[in-house]
Formats: sequence, C-alpha cells, structure tokens
Amino acid sequence: MSGKRASHIDFSKGPVWKIIVAQALPLMLANLVQLLYNVVDRIYIGHMDAGDSTALTGIGLTFPIVTFITAFAALFGWGGAPLFAMADGKGEKDHAERILGSSAFLLIISGAVLICAGYAFMKPVLYLLGASDVSYTYAAAYLRVYLAGTLFAMLSNGLNGYINAQGFPRIGMASVMIGSVANVLLDPVFIFALGLGVRGAAAATIISQLISAVWVCAFLVRKARLRLKAENIHFDKGITREICSLGASNFVMQGTTCFVQAACNSTLQIFGGDLFIGIMTILNSIRDIFMLPVHGLISGGQPVMSFNYGAGSYDRVKDAIHFNTIAGMVYTAAAWLLIVIFPRVWFSIFTDDAAMAAQGVHSLRIYFFGFVFMSLQFAGQSTFQALGDAKHAIFFSLLRKAFIVIPLTLILPRIGLGTEGVFMAEPVSNAIGGIACYLTMRNTVYKKLETPPE
Repeated sequence: MSGKRASHIDFSKGPVWKIIVAQALPLMLANLVQLLYNVVDRIYIGHMDAGDSTALTGIGLTFPIVTFITAFAALFGWGGAPLFAMADGKGEKDHAERILGSSAFLLIISGAVLICAGYAFMKPVLYLLGASDVSYTYAAAYLRVYLAGTLFAMLSNGLNGYINAQGFPRIGMASVMIGSVANVLLDPVFIFALGLGVRGAAAATIISQLISAVWVCAFLVRKARLRLKAENIHFDKGITREICSLGASNFVMQGTTCFVQAACNSTLQIFGGDLFIGIMTILNSIRDIFMLPVHGLISGGQPVMSFNYGAGSYDRVKDAIHFNTIAGMVYTAAAWLLIVIFPRVWFSIFTDDAAMAAQGVHSLRIYFFGFVFMSLQFAGQSTFQALGDAKHAIFFSLLRKAFIVIPLTLILPRIGLGTEGVFMAEPVSNAIGGIACYLTMRNTVYKKLETPPE
C-alpha cells in the first residue's frame, strides 16, 4: 500500500453496467477467495479419516454459530456502508467518516461480547443444533479455537465494505485475497502436517482473518479517500441508530440464515442422523460456490446505486437495478443446469464417503430446483438496502427464511416427507420469496425514482 494513493472508480460517470462490472469483477474474485476461508476447511476435513464423514458433520454443526457472528458484522459493518456511500454522494465527507468510525467502534464492542458468549454457551448450543455425542467432539474442538479470532473476523468482514464503497474494488479484493490465500496455505500444514485436525483448520482461519483485518484497517487509516480516524471511533447515538436501522436487514438476513441452518440440522438429526447433516453441509458449500457471481454483482452494484441515489441521479439507479436483475437471472439459470447435470462432480470435491454421495445426489437435485429465483430475491433485497429502505429489506429477509423456510423445514418431514421435506423447503421458499420481493421492489422503488429530486 506504499506509494501514491490508489485510484478509484467514479460512480457518477460512464455507462452504469460498465461501472458495476468494473466493481464486480474484482469483488467476484475476492468473494471466490473469501469462500476458501470456509470451503477449503470443509474440503480438507471431508477427506480426513479415510472418508469418514463425521468430522465434516461436526463442522457443519458450527455453521449457525459462525453465521450468527457474521450477522453482527453485517449489522454494524454492512449496515453503515450504504449510509456512508450516500453521504459521500452528497458531498458530506465529514459525516461519512463519522459513520465509518462509529461502525468500527460497534464492531469492536460486539466482537468482544460475542467471544465471551460463545465460550459460555458453546456446549448447550451445539447440542440444541443437533449434535450427537460423536459429532460434538469435532464441533467443540473447532469452535474453541475459532472463537478466539472473532474480533479479527468482525473487523475484516465489517469494514471491507467501506473500501468498496469508496470505489476501490481492487483494494477490497486484495483485503480478502491475502487472508484467504494464507488460509489455503496454512490449512494442510495445521490439519495434516502438525496433526491438529479440525483444531488446525480453525487456527489457520483465525490467523488468516488477522492478516485481513490488519490490511483493511491499515488502508482505511492511511490510504483511503475517506479515512478511519481515531477521534471518530466512539459511540454516537444518532449514527448508531441509523446504522442499526439499515443494518437490521443484513442482521435479519444473516440471523435467519443461522436459524434456518439450526432448524435443518436439528430436523435432519431426528429423521436421518449425522449422515444427512453432512449432506446439508456439502449442499450449503456448493450453494456458496455458485452464489459467488451473484454476490459479486450485488456488492458491485450497491455502492453505485447508493452513491447515485444520494446524488439524485435516479436514471442511473434504475439502470443499475435492471442490469443486476437480468445478469443475475441468466447466470443462476446456467448455474442450475451445471449443478443438476453434474451432481457427483460437486460432491466428490468434499467427500470420499460413498454412502453420503449416493444419498446426496438425490437431495442436491431437490435442494437446487428453484435456484434461479434466488436472483430475484437478491435483486430486490439489495435495492431496498442500497436505497436505505430498511422496512422492506427487513420484511423480505424475514419472509423467505423465518416465515417460509423454517416452518416448512419443521412441518414437511413430519407429514410423511422425512428428510426430503427439509431439502424441499429451500426451492419453495426461493420461488415465493424471490417473486414477492422483486415485484414489491418494482412497485415501490420505481415510483420513488420517477419523482425528480428536489
């Protein structure tokens, strides 16, 4: 990061789709490498112990807890970034930097609280999430190490959005890549060479998160256009209220994901046992891989929408919404075909367990049936979020997961569908939630954008 200040993309000039692509491509690469934080652990662990899937099942049990931690990074980090971008678009530089400082303060405090709570309630929570006596051993071994790095995860995850929001996608990409590459390199050393198993996977992850956190904070303090300043890192009641209001949608989205994972794991333990929790762990991993480009489009498009909305350039906001929607639908349709045509290829990445792969292929085809509708959910959700419409963003986060997925996950297996009912809940919720969210966005946001700014 030495030398002259990094160049940034001007969101107010040029074709909107080109700006989004210019933002999205490095972010997609960053997201790909970010995914390695999570997926590479599962790949190595899935091939431990001569194909025994128990260790992978144990890691799957930790997902809701890790997701819950991410929810607070989303609340205080991702919630402030659109407000930050809108303030930047209005030319309110000092206010934007105060938002950044307040976000950093909230991430630090919440990270410390989560560490204490995690260690205090780890055992009862893991059993509540569906752990057996065997899988608990692996889950607890992983979490005991992972929780120590919570603060690093909060800062790297929560503050990186402020780099992207200033038009520095390559720096944002580098923030993720340096930690993720470190994780890929350290995993085999800690897991196999040092013989630490799942504890080694967790240790590699937190060291990598530390590296990312140092990089992100160093750039925001020294090189960014709008900087993280010590005098702004404190509690500000008004700004905190604004961050929490908009970030609540992110928190609900991540938080409900946590509860969905918990409902799936606990139900699968009842109707299928550890094997099916392992299958769900792999399905979530495959979904994470194929959602990368969609997340890249969202991450690239949101600051463009927020900046131009703050600047009153409503036509550019509509162009961004249109491009993200069409691109997302075309991609998810193509991705669905790849998943259902070559299901065994994806399973073989994560496990050598023949029984898991045989049962998992059938479950995969059910789980991904409504994948294309995810693009509609994210197109609507990201637009509400980018324009500061917290109420709609929160509602549709709750609708798909809390009001559709979780009830279906609990009900369908108990009316004769067994484990298939758990996997069916996802496509049904994608279709209903995605269509409802997108149509509501078109009927509300577009009316607002037809009114010329004062």
